[in-house]
Order: sequence, then C-alpha cells, then structure tokens
Amino acid sequence: MATTTVITRTTARVVVPIVLVVAISLLIEGHNLPGGGFIGGVLTVTAFAIVYLAFGLDFLERGVLGRDVEPGKEPSRDRVVTAYRRVFSGGLAIAVVSGAVPLLFDQPFLSQTYVVLEEVPLYDHLEVASALAFDFGVYCVVVGGLLTILSVVGAE
Repeated sequence: MATTTVITRTTARVVVPIVLVVAISLLIEGHNLPGGGFIGGVLTVTAFAIVYLAFGLDFLERGVLGRDVEPGKEPSRDRVVTAYRRVFSGGLAIAVVSGAVPLLFDQPFLSQTYVVLEEVPLYDHLEVASALAFDFGVYCVVVGGLLTILSVVGAE
C-alpha cells in the first residue's frame, strides 16, 4: 500500500472519532428517531475504511482491533475474514433471539417494550427499548458483512 500524506492521516484522526460517535448515537436512538442498527453499522465501517486508507491494514489490526500482527507483515486474510464472519454470525443470532423473546410472553414476533432513564449524560432523558437489542444485532450483521467485503475486495 502506498504511503499516505500527513493531511490524510491528520484528517482521519479528527474525522474517525466524530463518525463513531454519530454511529453510536444513531444506533441508540434508532427506535424513536431516524437511524438504527443499519446506518450505525454503515457509519462504523466507514470509520474503519478511513483508518484503513489512512494508516493501512496493519495499523487497523494492531492499533484498533488489538490483534497480534508482526509490524510490516501483512495479516492473514483468512484470519481477518473469519473474525468478521464471527461478528456477522453473532449479530444475526442476537437479532433473531431478540425478535423471538416476545414469543415466550405470548406476544407477536418483534414486539417491544421500553424503560425510561432519566438524567443520562448527554441525553438527559433516554428511552431504552427492547428493540435496541435487535438494532444491535443488525449493527453487528452490517459491520461484520461490510468489513468482510472490504477485506476481500481490498486483497484484490
């Protein structure tokens, strides 16, 4: 991979945290406002793609994901793709289970309830719905799927 400019790396350091905060905010508020697991996952993958473009896969694996990779040695694509597939599979399981739990209480599939939390930092008043578990599952499916695609396409 070609080296990037100082401007690209500096911009990435500023933009990535902002993108991740917006992604988490959209994930948390998605059951009441526009957003949710899908768009939160897409934004998270966008942040990972920016880090990959600015610093390379080696930095992404060691610095962001905390995996053991020898400096200068390209990480095994199979290992990377397997990890992303686990995120995808776990997210799919969370989404299905969270949708099926209401069936145990004689409610329709994907029924939801909520709890209101008061005086939460940054939000003050936050409604946490059981749909958040489903959104988190969708978030993991999107992150795992798109990172798998980016890894495979990036290897080409």
